[in-house]
Amino acid sequence: MAQKSWGDLSAGQRNTIKVLALGELALKIAMLVDLRRRPASQIRGPKAVWTAAAAVNLIGPVSYFAFGRRRA
Repeated sequence: MAQKSWGDLSAGQRNTIKVLALGELALKIAMLVDLRRRPASQIRGPKAVWTAAAAVNLIGPVSYFAFGRRRA
């Protein structure tokens, strides 16, 4: 099956991809802001590792919010 180029996609498909990309970017920014503001004592593991995890699309930020923060 041949890959479609951006121009081959319908307007609805392009808009869906844009919305999903913006959502992923917003989640990544929220993760990095929370990581920067939160004291190291409230984070499971080193901050540098979680910062690197942000590079893993969607899995890194979701993992941080699910497992990386200590709950008081």
